[in-house]
Amino acid sequence: MNVTGHTSLPAADAAAVPQRLTVDLGASEGPVLLGANGALYGIGDDGVPGDAVLAPLKITSITQKPEGGAQHPNGDALSVAGSFFRNGGGEINVMMQDVYARWPYENLGIDDYLPKVDAIVEEVSADPHGDRFVYIPFNEPDCIWYDLGVPDRARYEVNRDRFFEDWRTVYRRIRAIDPEARIAGPNETGYHTSLMADFLAFAQRENVLPQVVTWHELSPDSLRDFQRHHDDYRAIERRLGIAPLRISIDEYANRRDLSVPGRLVQWVSMFERNKVYANQAYWDAAGNMDGNVARTNIPNGGWWFFRWYAGLTGDSVEVTPPRPHTADTLQGLASLDISRRQAQVLLGGSDGDADVVVRGVPGAVFGRTVVATVAEAAWSGYEGQHPAPRVLARIGLEVAADGSVTVPLRGGHRMSAYRIVLTPGGAGVPSAASVPWSASYRAQDAMITGGRVRAQGTGADADGYATSGTRDADSPDTVADRVDFTVAVPADGTYDLSILYGNESGAPATQTLLVDGADPVTVTYPSTQNRAYLARKDLGVELSAGTRVLTLARGDAEVSLDRLDLTARTGAPAASYEATLADIGGSPSYDYSSSAGVGTGALVLRDGDRAVFDVHAPRDGYYTVVPRSSATVRLTLHGERVTAAPDRPLRLYLVAGNNRVALTAGHAAVRSLDVSGAGSTAGTLTYDAASAALTGGARLVDSAHAFGGSCIDDLGNSPDSAAEFTVHAPDSGRHVLVVHYAHDDRRDNGHAYNTDILSRTADLTVGAGAPRRVTFKNTWSRDDYWTLGVPVDLRKGANSVTFRNATGLAPRIGRIELGRVFRRP
Repeated sequence: MNVTGHTSLPAADAAAVPQRLTVDLGASEGPVLLGANGALYGIGDDGVPGDAVLAPLKITSITQKPEGGAQHPNGDALSVAGSFFRNGGGEINVMMQDVYARWPYENLGIDDYLPKVDAIVEEVSADPHGDRFVYIPFNEPDCIWYDLGVPDRARYEVNRDRFFEDWRTVYRRIRAIDPEARIAGPNETGYHTSLMADFLAFAQRENVLPQVVTWHELSPDSLRDFQRHHDDYRAIERRLGIAPLRISIDEYANRRDLSVPGRLVQWVSMFERNKVYANQAYWDAAGNMDGNVARTNIPNGGWWFFRWYAGLTGDSVEVTPPRPHTADTLQGLASLDISRRQAQVLLGGSDGDADVVVRGVPGAVFGRTVVATVAEAAWSGYEGQHPAPRVLARIGLEVAADGSVTVPLRGGHRMSAYRIVLTPGGAGVPSAASVPWSASYRAQDAMITGGRVRAQGTGADADGYATSGTRDADSPDTVADRVDFTVAVPADGTYDLSILYGNESGAPATQTLLVDGADPVTVTYPSTQNRAYLARKDLGVELSAGTRVLTLARGDAEVSLDRLDLTARTGAPAASYEATLADIGGSPSYDYSSSAGVGTGALVLRDGDRAVFDVHAPRDGYYTVVPRSSATVRLTLHGERVTAAPDRPLRLYLVAGNNRVALTAGHAAVRSLDVSGAGSTAGTLTYDAASAALTGGARLVDSAHAFGGSCIDDLGNSPDSAAEFTVHAPDSGRHVLVVHYAHDDRRDNGHAYNTDILSRTADLTVGAGAPRRVTFKNTWSRDDYWTLGVPVDLRKGANSVTFRNATGLAPRIGRIELGRVFRRP
């Protein structure tokens, strides 16, 4: 394997024996379920995470606590329901025992619990979406309250019967209030065949069968054992004569798996294959889809994997990996959509080379040639942004006489996931992928003077955090200590340097970067949840060809280091989003008559049709957007619609992270939406905190990390408290208001494995408009300033932009910026 772990598609090395993953398009497993994309406490508050990162995932279920539950400070089911449902969410599981504050739950007896059950069911069933909630009355009863794992058979039976009696009581209590309620259980910590058999027999006899059967898969061994668990459960159903019930694995995966595309594909593939629902486990902080969303709106590598998963359509098909049911090996899932004439394969989890053999390619759907488009979603840390996955190869292949094609993957990395898209081959040659030189260097392999190397996230320590290897490096402790990375670059030029790091110092921290011991540059690292919850810092560096030493030396605080990535800069960031892979509305058609260009054909839109593109922006600002279409199209972004001529560039304001760009047309064939730029701020309006008029106790305070050196603090907790900016718009229309803010509200619930952060809110009023409640996620420290973009309408001339919060504290505000959504280039 090469150092980078990036995959290319050269001719296979005759000396190597690639692994083989086989996909059979002729062996359908039934319609794609998309059941494994949920999360426990994945949503923290309405707006955390943001709509633009929730909607693309097509989430089928999430699990949250009951409204007002004391287990965590946020994540209440009804409070997040608006966010979840408006973004296409399916249903919400209510973890009813999370009404209690302590962990394990305080055991005050069933008589204490029943009034709580009544209150939860009455409130949920009265909700307008009450039929889209599922009640989970007991959580991990094999350990909590009932001790069902005791080895003594007699004690087990006593404890079991007590649990069964309480299950029957609570089940009937729920149904007495909500006769149509869906109830889930038994919800064990793991699968136990004897308990499951006893439970189903009892529940069948007493007419208290759950509508959804739940248990947890939280062991590294789950990747080996889940298939056996699933098959055993279905055998018990058949033996008892119970019609197949829906299965929900409402907690899955270890801490080291979350955010890692190559590990997530192993879990998701086995759940999708068996058509079960599954929610990732909540090991750290609420509101980031369990490690797949950075900040409020920024995708990481894990998010892009789930975005690919959400893009599977049609039927899932049989995939045979080289080592089934084995952790940390190559696994995959695949789909075939005959109506769209597409096959997709998602795979990952192993280093090295692989051949993906796709069998049963239907000639009536694809013809005699196909285009294979290969992309990579790499691991970018838990809090590191990941741009749109890079296309590694786009090649035409002939379908063999036996109906197969083989796509070679070379130099794969176990933490990455890969997507292969097959579409019919048309006239012309697809554009070759442009893959710049890149290399990666792990801190554990660097020369470390001072500091320590710590093991993390191994198979034996699955509760540890993910690292690029199995270890990361502590920051040097004295000014004489350092970490030296020896790198080899092919040519003189500018390189993009990405540093995977952790910073739990409680404020932005610095290190000094030197190249061959000279030209010191200060690198500032925003705070992270902790030293091992890694984020990514991006910057540019000038390097001469040859062997260079990049040194990171102690700055003003400790920073842990995991990996450096170096990539040759070939121009402004650019991405081409294929229309045939966009989300669609209506009934567009697919035209594969030409494979030229991006190679995946064209999406033909007519009145009533829509394509939605998920466009990544590395920062807030203006980007050049070009629709590649046969006729005029209409683009909608941030609530504004503009008309675009074919191949004519637009200047659009994108917010940092994901942007949903919708495209419609009277009749046009659309090949792609091309986006380039680094986020220009030319033409934006900027107002420092000092320019705001403050009332009611809000005050201007010094803040070294705020723009201009000050911020607005103590805003809120009174109807009279306000911060009013007067902004001057050169023209009327839709703008994006970008708020630079910071806060670090928390509540310690005594759970060592959870970081119970809180969000703050502010009521935003523009001019004479109605107030709008805006939610600001915790930024890990009161000195770290993040941005949140809010679409607003301004009139030409002076406009007031006012922040208030009569009942609580608003975040600290460092400055605001406003950009017109659409500007002529």
